[in-house]
Amino acid sequence: MKKIDITCIIDDDPIFIFGVKKIMELIGFSKSIMVFQNGEEALNNLKAIISANEKLPDVILLDLNMPILDGWQFLDEFVKIPCEKKIIIYIVSSSVDPEDMLRAKSYELVSDYIVKPVTVEKLKVVLQDIEKVN
Repeated sequence: MKKIDITCIIDDDPIFIFGVKKIMELIGFSKSIMVFQNGEEALNNLKAIISANEKLPDVILLDLNMPILDGWQFLDEFVKIPCEKKIIIYIVSSSVDPEDMLRAKSYELVSDYIVKPVTVEKLKVVLQDIEKVN
């Protein structure tokens, strides 16, 4: 499997972030990982990266329930940013609400909806999906 250059995790739960990073290390998921605690922090940093013409993440793992700017608000703003690179977004949430899953499908950038907890198997599927796209 091909390793992803940069993964971006947008989540306010330090335990989830710690766990998913460990799983990523275990399976060689990504060369580097950037982490943001909420949608606003992620949006501001990603805008700066785009403006500076620096390397953007290949994949974003996006939580829905966060303070300041939640996952939906992040998506609504992120789709407005002109960006040449196709970034694959996976919503990673503890929500099993069918409405959330349906709403996620309405965003072209969202590739899939993963219900927490994230497992080795789920991340391997993400890697395989990304290989098909690239």
